[in-house]
Amino acid sequence: MEELDEVSIDPDQPDRKVFIGSRLPDDIRKQLVEFLRERRNSFAWSHEDMIGIDPEVMVHRLQVDPDHQPVKQKRRKFAPERNKVINEEIQKLFDIGSVREVKYPDWLANVVVVKKKNGKWRVCIDFTDLNKACPKDSFPLPHIDMLVDATAGHELLSFMDAYSGYNQILMHPDDQEKTAFITERGIFCYKVMPFGLKNAGATYQRLVNKMFARMLGSTLEVYIDDMLVKSLVAQQHIDHLR
Repeated sequence: MEELDEVSIDPDQPDRKVFIGSRLPDDIRKQLVEFLRERRNSFAWSHEDMIGIDPEVMVHRLQVDPDHQPVKQKRRKFAPERNKVINEEIQKLFDIGSVREVKYPDWLANVVVVKKKNGKWRVCIDFTDLNKACPKDSFPLPHIDMLVDATAGHELLSFMDAYSGYNQILMHPDDQEKTAFITERGIFCYKVMPFGLKNAGATYQRLVNKMFARMLGSTLEVYIDDMLVKSLVAQQHIDHLR
């Protein structure tokens, strides 16, 4: 695999960096760095940088089976260390407007705390019961092997990952309270589409297919929130990134 160089694209905040292939020709490298610095405001480095998707374009709906009885999970107990992690994460989500408080929800899920490889904790919601009540969205997801094959013969590739991509799509107002979860601080629900919902990936793929319809298969490949811009001729790559 080609080695990558870290390149700062914001002179005011030098810690904001991207990775560029170390073997890229000098002229193309220079043009690419200049282009990325010009477009540095297109990048999101925090939740505050996210504009979000206009709900007129896409929202996430659950389509819960009305014959399925709502489930309220019994609240789980956590050690003080994990409760601290949970409270900090939920407060962060509340402050940026991703969750809100809710009263008397019909559905209620628990928080799950998982330790990551780097030793930090990941806070998730156990949507198992809610997912069982939702029909499968059969919107097709791309086959990874076909996406890999589609890059053959291209001189230059750029890989991009949407920052908290799922959270940029709003939950439909009628479905927000169905995502309710309980903590020691209270009960909250999601205003944005969270990870862990059954059809979240299909909703996101539907969005990107709609947004990039003219480019898909030509200069762009997308698998949910991972995007690949490809150019048969390296000198055309910046035009394709635009």
